[in-house]
Amino acid sequence: MTVLRSLVLFLLAALAEIGGAWLVWQGWRENRGLWWVAAGVVALGAYGFVATLQPDANFGRILAAYGGVFVAGSLAWGVVVDKFRPDRWDLIGAGICLAGVAVIMYAPRAAH
Repeated sequence: MTVLRSLVLFLLAALAEIGGAWLVWQGWRENRGLWWVAAGVVALGAYGFVATLQPDANFGRILAAYGGVFVAGSLAWGVVVDKFRPDRWDLIGAGICLAGVAVIMYAPRAAH
C-alpha cells in the first residue's frame, strides 16, 4: 500500500508541476493572460505541498526520484496536450529515468 500511495502522490505532483508550468507558458508565452499565469502559480504551489505527503522522510530522495517522474510525465503531457510525438530516444530516456525512480524509491533498504 505504501508503494501505491507513493506512486499516486508522484502522479499528482507531476500533474500539478507540469500543469502549472504549462499554464504559465500558455499565459505568458502564448499571450493567454495573467489569469493563466496565476493559475499556474497556484498549481506549482500545490506541487510543493503534494511532495511533502510522500511516505519517505528524506527530502533529497523524494526530489531526486521525482525528477525521473517529471521527465516521463513531461513527455506524456506533451503527447496528450500538445500532440507531441516522442521519438524512440525520448522513450528510452524516459524509461531509464523511471528505472532510476524505482531504484531510488523502492529498493530494499536496511532499517535504521
